[in-house]
Amino acid sequence: MNAHSIRTVDLENLKIGGEDSLQFRPLFSLEVAIYNLDENFQIVKDFYKTTDRVKIIELAQESGCDIIGLKFNIDDVDKVSDACKLLKELLPKINKPLMIRGVNNDSIDSVLLPELVKVLDRESIVAFGNENTYKFIVPETVKGGHILVLRSPIDINLAKELNILSSDLGQPLDKILIDTDIGGLGYGLEYGYSIMEKVKLEGFNGDDYLNMPLISFVTEESLKTKEAKSDTYSASWGNLDERAKLFEVSSASAVVAAGANVVVLNNPDSVRIMKGLFK
Repeated sequence: MNAHSIRTVDLENLKIGGEDSLQFRPLFSLEVAIYNLDENFQIVKDFYKTTDRVKIIELAQESGCDIIGLKFNIDDVDKVSDACKLLKELLPKINKPLMIRGVNNDSIDSVLLPELVKVLDRESIVAFGNENTYKFIVPETVKGGHILVLRSPIDINLAKELNILSSDLGQPLDKILIDTDIGGLGYGLEYGYSIMEKVKLEGFNGDDYLNMPLISFVTEESLKTKEAKSDTYSASWGNLDERAKLFEVSSASAVVAAGANVVVLNNPDSVRIMKGLFK
Protein backbone atom coordinates (compact mmCIF):
# COMPACT_ATOMS: atom_id res chain seq x y z
CA MET A 1 0.00 0.00 0.00
CA ASN A 2 1.09 3.57 -0.66
CA ALA A 3 1.45 5.99 2.22
CA HIS A 4 -0.89 8.54 0.65
CA SER A 5 -4.27 8.48 -1.07
CA ILE A 6 -5.61 10.40 -4.01
CA ARG A 7 -7.80 13.29 -2.89
CA THR A 8 -11.56 12.55 -2.82
CA VAL A 9 -13.83 14.83 -4.83
CA ASP A 10 -17.52 14.56 -3.94
CA LEU A 11 -20.24 15.08 -6.54
CA GLU A 12 -23.75 14.41 -5.29
CA ASN A 13 -23.72 10.69 -4.40
CA LEU A 14 -20.44 10.01 -6.22
CA LYS A 15 -17.01 9.85 -4.68
CA ILE A 16 -14.33 10.53 -7.27
CA GLY A 17 -10.84 9.39 -6.32
CA GLY A 18 -9.84 8.47 -2.78
CA GLU A 19 -7.82 5.42 -3.80
CA ASP A 20 -4.38 4.53 -2.46
CA SER A 21 -3.44 2.15 -5.28
CA LEU A 22 -4.35 1.52 -8.92
CA GLN A 23 -6.98 -0.98 -7.77
CA PHE A 24 -10.08 1.18 -7.93
CA ARG A 25 -13.37 1.43 -9.81
CA PRO A 26 -13.40 4.24 -12.40
CA LEU A 27 -16.46 6.33 -13.20
CA PHE A 28 -17.78 6.90 -16.70
CA SER A 29 -19.28 10.08 -18.06
CA LEU A 30 -21.37 9.95 -21.23
CA GLU A 31 -21.10 13.18 -23.17
CA VAL A 32 -23.17 14.54 -26.03
CA ALA A 33 -22.61 17.67 -28.10
CA ILE A 34 -25.96 19.14 -27.15
CA TYR A 35 -26.02 22.54 -28.86
CA ASN A 36 -25.09 21.50 -32.39
CA LEU A 37 -26.17 17.88 -32.69
CA ASP A 38 -24.54 17.57 -36.11
CA GLU A 39 -21.12 17.64 -34.46
CA ASN A 40 -21.67 14.35 -32.67
CA PHE A 41 -19.68 11.41 -34.00
CA GLN A 42 -21.50 9.17 -36.46
CA ILE A 43 -21.65 6.22 -34.07
CA VAL A 44 -23.33 8.57 -31.58
CA LYS A 45 -25.91 9.77 -34.12
CA ASP A 46 -26.57 6.18 -35.15
CA PHE A 47 -27.35 5.27 -31.56
CA TYR A 48 -29.74 8.09 -30.70
CA LYS A 49 -31.50 8.30 -34.09
CA THR A 50 -33.25 11.52 -33.04
CA THR A 51 -32.69 15.27 -32.89
CA ASP A 52 -34.97 15.68 -29.88
CA ARG A 53 -32.58 16.87 -27.18
CA VAL A 54 -34.81 15.78 -24.31
CA LYS A 55 -35.06 12.28 -25.77
CA ILE A 56 -31.30 12.17 -26.26
CA ILE A 57 -30.76 13.03 -22.60
CA GLU A 58 -33.26 10.37 -21.54
CA LEU A 59 -31.47 7.72 -23.62
CA ALA A 60 -28.07 8.86 -22.38
CA GLN A 61 -29.13 8.55 -18.75
CA GLU A 62 -30.55 5.09 -19.41
CA SER A 63 -27.09 3.94 -20.55
CA GLY A 64 -25.98 3.43 -16.95
CA CYS A 65 -23.42 6.23 -17.06
CA ASP A 66 -22.28 7.69 -13.76
CA ILE A 67 -22.22 11.27 -15.05
CA ILE A 68 -24.08 12.91 -17.93
CA GLY A 69 -21.97 15.39 -19.90
CA LEU A 70 -23.34 18.20 -22.06
CA LYS A 71 -21.02 19.92 -24.51
CA PHE A 72 -22.21 23.38 -25.51
CA ASN A 73 -20.46 23.50 -28.86
CA ILE A 74 -21.35 26.99 -30.04
CA ASP A 75 -19.23 28.61 -32.75
CA ASP A 76 -19.53 32.26 -31.76
CA VAL A 77 -19.76 34.26 -28.54
CA ASP A 78 -22.97 35.78 -29.88
CA LYS A 79 -24.60 32.41 -29.13
CA VAL A 80 -23.70 32.33 -25.43
CA SER A 81 -27.18 33.48 -24.40
CA ASP A 82 -28.74 30.74 -26.56
CA ALA A 83 -26.52 28.14 -24.90
CA CYS A 84 -27.52 29.39 -21.45
CA LYS A 85 -31.19 29.26 -22.38
CA LEU A 86 -30.78 25.68 -23.62
CA LEU A 87 -29.04 24.61 -20.41
CA LYS A 88 -31.82 26.14 -18.31
CA GLU A 89 -34.43 24.25 -20.35
CA LEU A 90 -32.60 20.93 -20.02
CA LEU A 91 -31.68 21.02 -16.32
CA PRO A 92 -35.08 19.73 -15.11
CA LYS A 93 -34.65 16.68 -17.37
CA ILE A 94 -31.32 15.68 -15.86
CA ASN A 95 -31.34 13.27 -12.92
CA LYS A 96 -27.72 12.13 -13.10
CA PRO A 97 -24.68 14.00 -11.78
CA LEU A 98 -23.87 16.65 -14.39
CA MET A 99 -20.81 17.86 -16.24
CA ILE A 100 -20.95 20.82 -18.63
CA ARG A 101 -18.27 21.59 -21.20
CA GLY A 102 -17.45 24.39 -23.59
CA VAL A 103 -16.04 24.19 -27.08
CA ASN A 104 -12.27 23.92 -26.54
CA ASN A 105 -11.85 27.44 -27.93
CA ASP A 106 -10.27 29.80 -25.42
CA SER A 107 -11.85 33.01 -26.69
CA ILE A 108 -15.33 31.48 -26.58
CA ASP A 109 -14.94 29.40 -23.42
CA SER A 110 -13.68 32.34 -21.37
CA VAL A 111 -17.08 33.95 -21.97
CA LEU A 112 -19.32 30.88 -22.34
CA LEU A 113 -18.36 28.82 -19.30
CA PRO A 114 -18.76 31.57 -16.66
CA GLU A 115 -22.24 32.31 -18.03
CA LEU A 116 -23.24 28.63 -18.11
CA VAL A 117 -22.06 28.22 -14.52
CA LYS A 118 -24.41 31.01 -13.43
CA VAL A 119 -27.34 29.01 -14.83
CA LEU A 120 -26.54 25.79 -12.97
CA ASP A 121 -28.99 24.83 -10.24
CA ARG A 122 -26.82 22.10 -8.67
CA GLU A 123 -23.20 21.27 -7.99
CA SER A 124 -21.66 20.17 -11.28
CA ILE A 125 -18.36 19.48 -13.00
CA VAL A 126 -17.24 22.33 -15.25
CA ALA A 127 -14.84 21.49 -18.08
CA PHE A 128 -12.47 22.94 -18.54
CA GLY A 129 -10.19 25.72 -17.47
CA ASN A 130 -6.68 26.07 -18.89
CA GLU A 131 -3.81 28.55 -18.61
CA ASN A 132 -5.68 31.06 -20.78
CA THR A 133 -9.19 30.75 -19.36
CA TYR A 134 -8.98 29.79 -15.68
CA LYS A 135 -8.96 33.41 -14.48
CA PHE A 136 -12.37 33.95 -16.08
CA ILE A 137 -13.90 30.65 -14.93
CA VAL A 138 -12.61 30.13 -11.39
CA PRO A 139 -14.50 33.06 -9.77
CA GLU A 140 -17.81 31.57 -10.90
CA THR A 141 -16.99 27.96 -9.98
CA VAL A 142 -15.90 29.14 -6.54
CA LYS A 143 -19.07 31.18 -6.08
CA GLY A 144 -21.27 28.26 -7.13
CA GLY A 145 -19.29 25.56 -5.31
CA HIS A 146 -18.59 23.61 -8.50
CA ILE A 147 -15.87 21.14 -9.45
CA LEU A 148 -13.47 22.44 -12.08
CA VAL A 149 -11.56 20.38 -14.63
CA LEU A 150 -8.15 21.91 -15.26
CA ARG A 151 -6.47 20.98 -18.54
CA SER A 152 -2.75 21.36 -19.20
CA PRO A 153 -0.82 20.30 -22.32
CA ILE A 154 0.64 16.87 -21.41
CA ASP A 155 3.18 18.22 -18.91
CA ILE A 156 3.26 17.36 -15.21
CA ASN A 157 4.86 20.67 -14.19
CA LEU A 158 2.27 22.71 -16.07
CA ALA A 159 -0.49 20.64 -14.49
CA LYS A 160 0.83 21.40 -11.01
CA GLU A 161 1.31 25.08 -11.80
CA LEU A 162 -2.27 25.43 -13.07
CA ASN A 163 -3.62 23.76 -9.93
CA ILE A 164 -1.62 26.17 -7.77
CA LEU A 165 -2.74 29.23 -9.72
CA SER A 166 -6.39 28.18 -9.58
CA SER A 167 -6.11 27.47 -5.87
CA ASP A 168 -4.63 30.95 -5.36
CA LEU A 169 -7.81 32.36 -6.94
CA GLY A 170 -9.93 30.41 -4.46
CA GLN A 171 -10.72 27.10 -6.19
CA PRO A 172 -10.66 24.46 -3.41
CA LEU A 173 -8.16 21.66 -4.01
CA ASP A 174 -10.86 19.09 -3.32
CA LYS A 175 -12.93 20.53 -6.16
CA ILE A 176 -10.35 20.06 -8.93
CA LEU A 177 -10.05 17.28 -11.49
CA ILE A 178 -6.83 17.03 -13.48
CA ASP A 179 -6.96 16.64 -17.24
CA THR A 180 -3.44 16.27 -18.63
CA ASP A 181 -4.76 16.09 -22.21
CA ILE A 182 -3.85 13.21 -24.51
CA GLY A 183 -3.65 12.10 -28.12
CA GLY A 184 -6.04 9.59 -29.60
CA LEU A 185 -3.61 7.09 -31.08
CA GLY A 186 0.03 6.15 -31.33
CA TYR A 187 2.70 8.32 -29.76
CA GLY A 188 0.16 10.90 -28.62
CA LEU A 189 -1.69 8.27 -26.61
CA GLU A 190 1.53 6.75 -25.27
CA TYR A 191 2.98 10.07 -24.13
CA GLY A 192 -0.30 11.21 -22.60
CA TYR A 193 -0.62 7.87 -20.83
CA SER A 194 2.87 8.22 -19.29
CA ILE A 195 2.13 11.73 -17.98
CA MET A 196 -1.03 10.44 -16.32
CA GLU A 197 1.02 7.74 -14.62
CA LYS A 198 3.55 10.32 -13.40
CA VAL A 199 0.82 12.55 -11.98
CA LYS A 200 -0.76 9.58 -10.22
CA LEU A 201 2.54 8.52 -8.69
CA GLU A 202 3.21 12.04 -7.39
CA GLY A 203 -0.26 12.00 -5.88
CA PHE A 204 0.45 8.73 -4.14
CA ASN A 205 3.72 10.24 -2.90
CA GLY A 206 1.80 13.02 -1.17
CA ASP A 207 2.06 16.02 -3.50
CA ASP A 208 -0.88 18.19 -2.41
CA TYR A 209 -1.08 19.87 -5.82
CA LEU A 210 -1.04 16.66 -7.87
CA ASN A 211 -3.15 14.31 -5.74
CA MET A 212 -6.44 15.22 -7.40
CA PRO A 213 -8.40 12.60 -9.37
CA LEU A 214 -7.70 12.32 -13.09
CA ILE A 215 -10.30 12.79 -15.82
CA SER A 216 -9.69 11.88 -19.46
CA PHE A 217 -11.41 12.86 -22.70
CA VAL A 218 -9.29 10.38 -24.66
CA THR A 219 -12.18 8.75 -26.52
CA GLU A 220 -13.05 12.04 -28.19
CA GLU A 221 -9.50 12.18 -29.50
CA SER A 222 -9.55 8.58 -30.71
CA LEU A 223 -12.86 9.10 -32.54
CA LYS A 224 -11.44 12.17 -34.30
CA THR A 225 -8.75 10.11 -36.01
CA LYS A 226 -9.07 9.18 -39.68
CA GLU A 227 -8.91 5.51 -38.76
CA ALA A 228 -12.16 5.93 -36.80
CA LYS A 229 -13.90 8.06 -39.43
CA SER A 230 -12.72 6.90 -42.86
CA ASP A 231 -14.04 3.88 -44.74
CA THR A 232 -11.25 3.94 -47.33
CA TYR A 233 -9.17 1.29 -45.60
CA SER A 234 -8.89 -2.29 -46.84
CA ALA A 235 -11.38 -4.94 -45.78
CA SER A 236 -8.82 -6.27 -43.31
CA TRP A 237 -9.50 -3.19 -41.17
CA GLY A 238 -13.05 -4.44 -40.62
CA ASN A 239 -16.37 -2.64 -40.55
CA LEU A 240 -16.02 1.11 -39.90
CA ASP A 241 -18.78 1.21 -37.30
CA GLU A 242 -17.27 -1.61 -35.27
CA ARG A 243 -13.79 -0.17 -35.71
CA ALA A 244 -14.84 3.21 -34.31
CA LYS A 245 -16.50 1.55 -31.33
CA LEU A 246 -13.40 -0.54 -30.64
CA PHE A 247 -11.18 2.54 -30.87
CA GLU A 248 -13.27 4.19 -28.18
CA VAL A 249 -13.26 1.19 -25.86
CA SER A 250 -9.55 0.47 -26.31
CA SER A 251 -8.50 4.07 -25.62
CA ALA A 252 -10.80 4.19 -22.59
CA SER A 253 -9.25 0.98 -21.27
CA ALA A 254 -5.76 2.43 -21.71
CA VAL A 255 -6.39 5.51 -19.58
CA VAL A 256 -8.10 3.47 -16.88
CA ALA A 257 -4.91 1.42 -16.69
CA ALA A 258 -2.99 4.69 -16.37
CA GLY A 259 -5.15 5.75 -13.42
CA ALA A 260 -8.02 7.82 -14.85
CA ASN A 261 -10.76 8.17 -12.25
CA VAL A 262 -13.30 9.51 -14.74
CA VAL A 263 -13.37 8.57 -18.42
CA VAL A 264 -15.58 10.57 -20.77
CA LEU A 265 -17.27 8.36 -23.37
CA ASN A 266 -19.32 9.25 -26.44
CA ASN A 267 -21.14 6.10 -27.51
CA PRO A 268 -23.73 4.83 -25.00
CA ASP A 269 -22.85 1.22 -25.90
CA SER A 270 -19.32 1.88 -24.61
CA VAL A 271 -20.69 2.63 -21.14
CA ARG A 272 -22.12 -0.87 -20.88
CA ILE A 273 -18.89 -2.44 -22.14
CA MET A 274 -16.58 -0.46 -19.87
CA LYS A 275 -18.71 -0.89 -16.77
CA GLY A 276 -18.83 -4.59 -17.48
CA LEU A 277 -15.06 -4.70 -17.03
CA PHE A 278 -15.33 -3.48 -13.44
CA LYS A 279 -18.16 -5.52 -11.92
